[in-house]
Amino acid sequence: MSARTLVAGVDSSTQSTKVVVCDAETGEVVRAAKAAHPDATEVHPDRWWEAYQAASGNGILDGVSAIAVGGQQHGMVALDEQDAVVRDALLWNDTRSAVAAAELTRELGGVGAWVDAVGLVLVPSFTVTKLRWLAEHEPHNAARVARVVLPHDWVTGRILQQGNGFERWTTDRGDASGTGYWSAATGEYRTDLLELAFGRVVDVPEVLGPSVPAGRTADGMVVGAGTGDNMGAALGLTLEPGDVVVSLGTSGAVFTPHDRAIRDESGAIAGFADATGRHLPLMCTLNAARVLTAASAMLGVDLETLDRLALEGDSGAGGLSLLPYLDGERTPDLPTATGTLSGLTRSNATPQNLARAAVEGMLCNLVAGVDALRDKRVRVERVLLIGGAAASRAVREIAPGLFRAPVRVPRPAEYVAVGAARQAAWALSGAAQPPDWRLVVDSEYDVPPGDRSDVRERYAALLAQVHGR
Repeated sequence: MSARTLVAGVDSSTQSTKVVVCDAETGEVVRAAKAAHPDATEVHPDRWWEAYQAASGNGILDGVSAIAVGGQQHGMVALDEQDAVVRDALLWNDTRSAVAAAELTRELGGVGAWVDAVGLVLVPSFTVTKLRWLAEHEPHNAARVARVVLPHDWVTGRILQQGNGFERWTTDRGDASGTGYWSAATGEYRTDLLELAFGRVVDVPEVLGPSVPAGRTADGMVVGAGTGDNMGAALGLTLEPGDVVVSLGTSGAVFTPHDRAIRDESGAIAGFADATGRHLPLMCTLNAARVLTAASAMLGVDLETLDRLALEGDSGAGGLSLLPYLDGERTPDLPTATGTLSGLTRSNATPQNLARAAVEGMLCNLVAGVDALRDKRVRVERVLLIGGAAASRAVREIAPGLFRAPVRVPRPAEYVAVGAARQAAWALSGAAQPPDWRLVVDSEYDVPPGDRSDVRERYAALLAQVHGR
């Protein structure tokens, strides 16, 4: 029996670096490790490299034939002529460029102009807004910048630089589509938007095709193009049209593969590309699993108890509604917003109702994304629930009624890293399509009888009341 071929995937996320080693044919995870990142909204990229070295040490990459990196989207890694880091990278969740986003929107001619140009309504997350902030607030640093890359680009480059396999900075369609200066619809950079934001054009990475290697290490290991974290998760989940992912981690996300670019001036759906040559319409929120953590702290209970209390509460939480903008919000674009608890009375002021309102509010924040996809005639046949909060029984049982779709919970896995490994296997094979790995579903929840529109409508009405949306 011949030895199996091994591939590795890296998830360089906001919180940590995860490395998984998979069987290239089946996708079975055979080894895994992780190392933490600093908890901050600006981080020196060297911290990512240190975490990568820690997670990939102790022989975890022994026998690996190919590797690829999935990384947090939008982060601005500014490099000088010698490829030295100019300043700490501003991450996706750094909102200091909110004013810059508004300025750039006006300067190009409004929201519609940006949607036409790159498929995005500008919010502080996108790289182009961070470049404007850098030019305005740190001109001494801006003057040193020769090129800008994304977090996954930088880690990919460092892997190649260690083995003298580095030739040029590269990226992929998926991650490039979240910069604000590359169009998923045309497949081209908009250097005019770079100049608008930064005052001059800087170098940007070459955009590789989905299965094109970025290079090889000195020992011959193929290095894939890599991609953004959501695109990596889509690859790892082996998504097909009709599969809508709802990710409930530190941030929340709703995304699905689609055959064409989505145009949405409301800002609810970003017109991203995916890592296969298709598109990945996506909504991202700042508030997801930590809403439950905050609710458990407020009630003085652990998450397991919060779960039980939420299931003991009535549907609709007795009229209690939570607008869960505890860290501001990205979608809708409300970076300075705070959370709002509404409808509180003596009769519904119970731990059960507060726990239920936290779960319903967190989910309704993502329901808005699923409904926005439906409004764009995107197929929603089932919801795949992933992320830390997907482990909650209350979340699983409440979700189908709010999403109005069957919910499937895949077996817990590091899907961004698994997706990066699948891309590595694709680059290694040179095949026309990625390998046919199988998704394992642990549990299934169908839409319950009854209508939950009252919960969704109260959430929408509260948003309109508080923020005029």
